[in-house]
Formats: sequence, C-alpha cells, structure tokens
Amino acid sequence: MAPRLRVAVLAGGRSSEHEISLASARSVLESLDPEQYDVVTVAIGRDGRWELGSGAGDGSVAETLPVPAANAPATLGAVDVVLPILHGPFGEDGTVQGLLELVGVAYVGAGVAASALCMDKDLFKKVLRDSGISVARHAALRPGDPVENPFGYPCFVKPARLGSSVGISKVHDEAELGPALELAFRHDEKVLIEELLDGIEVEVGVLGNFEPVASLPGQIVPLGHEWYDYASKYDEGGMDLVIPPALPADVIEQVQRTAVEAFRVTECEGMARVDCFVVDGNQVVVNELNTIPGFTATSVYAKLFDASGLPYPELLRRLIDLALERRQRRSKLQY
Repeated sequence: MAPRLRVAVLAGGRSSEHEISLASARSVLESLDPEQYDVVTVAIGRDGRWELGSGAGDGSVAETLPVPAANAPATLGAVDVVLPILHGPFGEDGTVQGLLELVGVAYVGAGVAASALCMDKDLFKKVLRDSGISVARHAALRPGDPVENPFGYPCFVKPARLGSSVGISKVHDEAELGPALELAFRHDEKVLIEELLDGIEVEVGVLGNFEPVASLPGQIVPLGHEWYDYASKYDEGGMDLVIPPALPADVIEQVQRTAVEAFRVTECEGMARVDCFVVDGNQVVVNELNTIPGFTATSVYAKLFDASGLPYPELLRRLIDLALERRQRRSKLQY
C-alpha cells in the first residue's frame, strides 16, 4: 500500500473573509480520504498568529490543539502538499504563495504573480484588455486623486484588492458616490469606479495547469437583493445557481472558452472561478477571476464541477495531483 501523502490545510487568515476560509477548510478536511492523506491544519488568526491543529476528521480547524506556531514554515516544509484555503489579502494575493515557494513545498492553486495579478482588479482588467478579452470599463483612484465618474449612474465602487463583495457599493446617483468611495478606501488604498454591466451573471470553474478545462457555467440569480452582494453569496437562500444557464449552446461554449483564455493569459494554474456577464445576449465580458474561490462542498466552484461530472472528493484529489505535477515539473528548472 502506498504511503499516505502529507497534506497541510492552511486556513483562516487576516482578511475579512476569515470565517469563509474556515468554513471552506472544514469542508476540505471532511472530504480528504484519511487512508490516502495524512492531514495537518495550520490556521492563521485575524491577528496574524499561526496555530497548528490535529487535522483529525472532526471538521475542526486548529481550535482543537492550538500551539504557538513559530515553526509553521518548517512544518509546511515537512509536508508533501499545502492547500492554501485562504481568501482575500494575505492569502489569495501571492503573499502566502511566496512563503510556500521559499519553503519549496508543492501547493494548490495559482503561483505568486498570477495570485497577485488576479487579486488586483485594476491590473487584472488591464492584462485582459491587452489580451483582447472584454472587461467592464473602469477608473482607478488613489487617495488624493480627483474624483471623476465617467460612466454615469448606476455604477459600482469597489476596493481594488478584496473579495466576497466586501466594501463594494452599487451607486445610484452622485450623492451616493462620496460615501461609497469612503467605504471602499477603508479596505484598500486603490479603489475602482466601474461601469454597470446589464447582463446575465454567469460563473465558470477552471481546472488544470497547462491544459485547463472549464466546467459547465452556472447563472447567478440573487434572491431578494438588487445585486450579487455579500448577503446574496453567504446567506441561506440568498441566491439560486442555475446550471447550465438558459443560454444558447454556442454562447455557453463561448463563456467556457473565454474563461479558459482568461485563466491562460493570467498564467493561473490549478484552479480558478471566472465570473462573467453575458451582455446583449451573446457578448461575454469577464468581471473577475478568483484564484481561491469559496471551497465548501456547496460553494459555486464545487457545484459547477459536480454538475460537470467531477464530484467534490475527486476534485480535491485532482487539485492535489496538479500541485504535485507542477512541483515535479519546476524542480527540473535551473536557477
């Protein structure tokens, strides 16, 4: 019998998406086969403190056996693969990925540059535009910049480098613009004013390294909310996910092709969820790309691949295999 792979699940983090990360990590822990994987958890508190946990199959994440984790990097270096199930800044933005590169351990998901790029919606949109992929028009503001909204109302105001719709406002008129900017600047030193896209919101899962594949798309239908905000995403009954969307087959294929192309041009690997709008019936516009999407068994990414014939436990196995494949491939490079 082959020895079990040593897997570290990295969860929590300093961002406002801390609790979402812990929920994702619990779901991962419950679904990793203990006969195949020897699992340890490493949880990062909101204060930045690292704690080690047992990884026992009880769904707990580090709170069970907390110990000071000054040796956390060494612990990570002693495992075969790390699952950084972290969302938002200090986890999805290339910072943790840089640590894992320094330790020299295989890890699931995008590398340093791709993580940082996709986290920054301003830079991400510029790369996609330059690659011929449609994105919403936007203007980036930093503290002290003159405030101009060239897109009219309604529009969106959002922090450049945050997720889960935290700090985002739908702005209906000029009176709402100042408060929306103030809210966004609480979360980031760069803020986007973005045009409103009037279309069908669809999301696609992408999986792979050099040969990525797209899941079936799913249409996001917010329930009781004007747009797909934080409550729509995480409150019970906040949204419906329609897989596949009620779109022509050629448009669904175009959504999938566009998602894979966005994954390629940003040099992602492993996994991503690509969020798009279908405008005017057939124009696909990319909104953003999440390199570490919500990862519970009932999260959109997992549901999309489950509907595409890849159940959650198999999806996890495939992601771990992709991480090990990349580590093996890159070990042959000369530096």
